[in-house]
Amino acid sequence: MGIKAVLFDLDGTLLPMDQDKFIKTYLGSLAEKMIPRGYNPKEFLSAMWAGTADMVKNDGSSTNENKFWKRFEKIYGQKYIEDLPYIDRFYVEDFDKVQAVCGYTPRSKELVDALKKEGICVALATNPLFPQIATHKRIAWAGLTPEDFAICTTYENARYSKPNPLYYADVAKAIGIAPEDCLMVGNDVSDDMTAAEIGMQVFLLTDCLINSHDVDISQYPNGDFDALYEYINAHKS
Repeated sequence: MGIKAVLFDLDGTLLPMDQDKFIKTYLGSLAEKMIPRGYNPKEFLSAMWAGTADMVKNDGSSTNENKFWKRFEKIYGQKYIEDLPYIDRFYVEDFDKVQAVCGYTPRSKELVDALKKEGICVALATNPLFPQIATHKRIAWAGLTPEDFAICTTYENARYSKPNPLYYADVAKAIGIAPEDCLMVGNDVSDDMTAAEIGMQVFLLTDCLINSHDVDISQYPNGDFDALYEYINAHKS
């Protein structure tokens, strides 16, 4: 099996970060933004997590975006529709401040550019729990652009989420490359390595490793960016 496409996770992979710190800062900032609109921060965060859970459990019957906002409607009724512009404004005006808790590595752009130069398809297989604007901003924080990728999954264009293997099947279908010719690169054992269940090759990037269930990672090709470079060079078509 040769590698014809590389699917990259974003958070903790192309964009170094402590995910817990990132999520706490991001959601805390959004909840604070909504206080003037009459939302209790604790209840608002609970609604965000409930909507996220519905996206993770999505059965493919609608987009993740629809699943998320249906949950909000059940919790808040039609009020949330009036407040959508304020949520949108958060991503335009305030989300970039969250970059302060993230890292940066030039290796991400170097690798993406090198793969494209060699004719390998590159896709951004970030868990599609964010709107496009938030995904595009995080791509920029990593020193890249949406145009660097054949596809960038967001909650608007995805109908499954990680760790569901069907999410990876959809990405492979979207780029027109068989799963067995794709390499999924990610830092989260539980979320990213499930790509192997549909026949994808996988590589676990260990720089910002998440292994919440203490899985033996020796079963997966793994290592830092140098090891990833070597792995791709040894297995590309």
